[in-house]
Amino acid sequence: MTPFDVSRPVTPWVVFGPRNAVEFDRQVAALTAAGGRVYELHARELTDMVATCDAFAREIGFPSYFGRNWDALVDCLDDLHDHATGGVGIVVLVHGADVLLNEGHLRVFMTMLCLAADRANTEVDPDGDPRNRPVVIEHFVFLLDEAKAADFAARIEDPDLVVSSEGDFLTVALDLAVWRP
Repeated sequence: MTPFDVSRPVTPWVVFGPRNAVEFDRQVAALTAAGGRVYELHARELTDMVATCDAFAREIGFPSYFGRNWDALVDCLDDLHDHATGGVGIVVLVHGADVLLNEGHLRVFMTMLCLAADRANTEVDPDGDPRNRPVVIEHFVFLLDEAKAADFAARIEDPDLVVSSEGDFLTVALDLAVWRP
């Protein structure tokens, strides 16, 4: 059993692991069989905030008014509708994620992805009020070629996040004790 399931609306929202992990293939296949969508990016397109926002906007199809900043990225990922999710959900596969290991924005990037996914995957808003929309599965998988997932732990650790290493995988989620006290 893996410490994650990208085919369901359960934490963790971000997973790092080897690109050839059968767990990813099996779970992504389950999501797509249910009608979910897979979006693919390459980490070399995610080297700073603007490049990251541009890559997500282009691949997923954000609206023209997308502000190309971290808050706008969270908002657009939180507001995905049927055209992007198939009504079920999405998984974003990031190939070649090794290149992100020493990027200065990595911790903020992970926090923003977790915040967006937490909002999309839950039935309540950040204030605990019920949402008037269905849950949308949303996960981000960072596929590693040579780097070890555990190498990313120290670069991502933050009081707002729960970062866990298990075997070949590193998982990242919001610390709900901080975000929903």
